[in-house]
Formats: sequence, C-alpha cells, structure tokens
Amino acid sequence: MSTSLSINTQSPVRRHGMLALGLAVLAIIVILPWFASQFVLHLAVLTALNVLVVNGLALISRSGQLSLGHAAFIAIGAYVGVLASQHFGLAFWSSALVGTVATAIIALVLGWIILRLKGVYFVLVTFAFGELVRLVLLDFSAFTGGANGITGIDPAALLGFTFDTRASFYALALVVALLSVLIMHGLFRSPLGHAIDSVADNAGLAESTGLSVHRLQVFAFVCGCAMAAFGGNLLARYIGYISPESFNISISVGLIIMLVIGGRRSNWGPLVGAIVLTPLPELFRGAVQTQHIFYGAALILILRFLPGGLAALPQAVRSLATRRNP
Repeated sequence: MSTSLSINTQSPVRRHGMLALGLAVLAIIVILPWFASQFVLHLAVLTALNVLVVNGLALISRSGQLSLGHAAFIAIGAYVGVLASQHFGLAFWSSALVGTVATAIIALVLGWIILRLKGVYFVLVTFAFGELVRLVLLDFSAFTGGANGITGIDPAALLGFTFDTRASFYALALVVALLSVLIMHGLFRSPLGHAIDSVADNAGLAESTGLSVHRLQVFAFVCGCAMAAFGGNLLARYIGYISPESFNISISVGLIIMLVIGGRRSNWGPLVGAIVLTPLPELFRGAVQTQHIFYGAALILILRFLPGGLAALPQAVRSLATRRNP
C-alpha cells in the first residue's frame, strides 16, 4: 500500500520535473542565438519560421490527411503578399493579411473538392497541385518574374519599427512561432481539437457520433494552409527574394520529415522537429560526399527507436525507468 501510494504521488512530480527541464532547455535554445554568430542567428530565424509552417502541416495531419503540396501554399501566400505590397502600396501586415486570406480561400475551394479523397490519392493530388502552382509562377513571368523571381522585397515593419536585421527579425519570427505552438496546444485541448483527432483515429466512428468529418478536415486544411501562407510572407520579407524554385517539392518533403521526426500527434512535435532538422543539414555540409548518408541514417534511427517522434523521448525515458525500477 505505501509503495503504491509513493509511486502515485511521485509520478506527477516527475512529470512536472521533466516539463520544467524541457522548458529550461527550450529557453536556452531560444536565447542562445542572440549571443552567437550571424550564421547561427540565420538558422534560428529559419527554424522559427519552420515551426510556424510545420504546425500548419501538423493540423492537416491530425485530421487524418497528409499534404505533399504544403510548399505551394507558402508560395501563394508569399507571392500574393509581396505583389499586393509592391503594386498597391500596402504595408507589411496588410499585405500579409491579403496573402493569407487569399491562400485560405484557395485552400477552401481546393479542400472542399479533394478532401473526399483518402490516403495516397489525396497525397498525389496535393503533389500535383504543388507542381501546378510552381509552373504557373514560372509561366506568368509578367507578374511573378518567372524563373528570376521577385527581388528587392522590403523588410517587415510594424508601428514604425523595421525588422531589417537578423536579430530583430529573429525576435519577430520567435514570437510568431511560439504563438503558433500555444494556439495548437490550446486547440487540441478543446472539444474542437478532440473532434479533429477523433477523425484521424476513426473517421467512420466520428461520423456516426454526429461529427461532420468533411467539414472538420476542410477546417483543418484551410487553417493549416493559412499558417503556411503567413510563414511564406515572413520568409519573403526576411530573405528579400522569392522564386518558384524556392517552393519546390523538396521543401514539402522536408516539412513532412520535420513533422514525422518531431512527432505527428504531439503538440510539441513541430517545434522539436524544426529545432533538430533545420540545422541538421548544415552540420553535415562539411562531409559533402557522405552528408546524405548521415542524414538518412539519423532519420532511420529516430523512426526505428522513437516511432512517436522525438517529442515522445521523455515518455520513453520514463517508461524505461519504470521498467528498471518497478
């Protein structure tokens, strides 16, 4: 009796201790780039933007679908936002809103049609849509600049402050990334989030309880694509240049890998996946001949021993400790 009581009272303490440790490590990772080199700061900006975009992909995934054309919605948001700014003189936040809303409308129309497809058929259609968007951007060069893209994009500005340095833009990207994490955390603790998860678990059972599977998937698809579009706006303002090749299929594949490695069903998965996998190719860049081997081996090992993604590592450690100390 006393042993059982001791275990039950200590396990919440252990969980809170692991959470506190994780938050402390995250705080160090977040603060460190401001005291590091410009290259590290650049990687930190890209990581923060990837957190936002992968959260959008995670929202779609948790509704039971997997998009292989997520980069297309980043591109639509970026191009529409930049063109709205350059041709109509809109400020950054107004143009970003236009790009995000335009992308959401396209996602609504597309999603309403294709979300009745399941499995590989949906994946193939999203892949085809991504290639279609890239070809349209190449062909309509009068508006998009074609293969040359659009250069000289003004940096983001808010209330008279211009985010024209890496340090200042990292602060902006970090706030947006953390907000996206909090939004996802709040959503999937709400009845709406539970309904979306239930669709992925068993669509037939969810439908039988009165939930509209199609509408829930459309909602997740539209919101996920809107998050990608806003990330595209931020990326365009940070880099100052966009082109169709900036949003090719390899970008979509990379985002899926971040999601899977981080943890598809975890609120922390996109954050962990982006933090680990955004800088990982740079660590292997010195080994030009073998970097893809190292990268692939790292992915295989993570998937083999942590099928729930890196976000499930604390739970795996607790389970191992429990087995060793029953």
